[in-house]
Amino acid sequence: MAERFKAILISRDEAKKQSVDVVEMSPDELMDGDVDVRVEATTVNYKDGLAITGKSPVVRRWPMIPGVDLAGTVERSDNSLWKPGDKVILNGWGVGETHYGAYAGLARLKSEWLVPRPERFSARDAMIIGTAGYTAMLSVLALEKAGLSPKQGPVVVTGASGGVGSFAIALLAKRGWEVLAVTGRTAEADYLKGLGAAEIVDRAELSEPGNPLAKERWIAAVDAVGSHTLANVLAATRYNGVVTSCGLAQGMDLPTSVAPFILRGVTLVGIDSVMASTERRVEAWQRLAEDLDQQVLESIASDIGFDDLIPTAQAIVEGRIRGRAVATIG
Repeated sequence: MAERFKAILISRDEAKKQSVDVVEMSPDELMDGDVDVRVEATTVNYKDGLAITGKSPVVRRWPMIPGVDLAGTVERSDNSLWKPGDKVILNGWGVGETHYGAYAGLARLKSEWLVPRPERFSARDAMIIGTAGYTAMLSVLALEKAGLSPKQGPVVVTGASGGVGSFAIALLAKRGWEVLAVTGRTAEADYLKGLGAAEIVDRAELSEPGNPLAKERWIAAVDAVGSHTLANVLAATRYNGVVTSCGLAQGMDLPTSVAPFILRGVTLVGIDSVMASTERRVEAWQRLAEDLDQQVLESIASDIGFDDLIPTAQAIVEGRIRGRAVATIG
């Protein structure tokens, strides 16, 4: 059994004022679960940033160890699914929200939340990908299952400089799509084109209120932004096009009309990475292992340490993080 370990703990006082501290914990202080995982790597998602800064009510149990992604090695298992030494990944399932999460040396989890780590990925590789890359792959799979292919036209990716956007560009370009990358950081053009983007679209073109329908520009879309951006993406989607929605960086609202749906037959597909079935998770991770080049992973990654998790979480909410920040623990 592991000895004491460091953890980041979010607490709230009687006045509901939030505080974030680095503490030492013992395994006895962890929540219930039938598998103990030694955390080897984690990452910082937008949701982690919201939890640590308190800018959105992500945390629903107090106190809470944040961190929705981890890769590690099983130390103890009371379930036949896993044995000590197994290499595993966790994404979502309310971890970091209602159950103690990844920003600790040890995590006690439910066995059904875990998936095997593909052999080609190290723990660091898996956390460069994390929920962002896994969500991007769920979006790509949704477009494919809807019957779309690159020969039908271009695909637009919003929030292109972020984690989901970066992976969506790389994954779609790998499969032959012409990718239009939407970003407010036009200085990142070389980075985005290096991932496979064919064209850079200034975020300002889509971020303000627009018309119910616009000129048809793309057959498919991966949107991680929401609000007016998603509304304008829908308005410019071609007949029988498909748009996936997986984020709310601009806002949770969707100020659109029924016009794209009833006049152009556009389909809006919701992508939920948190509660997705094990079958869908394994499929996504297998495809990630097939489609992602190591060079792409390295170009997306920024390495940080455990002590950098809190300031990085603040930076991601402020839009100052490009790609993926990955922390190796231990």
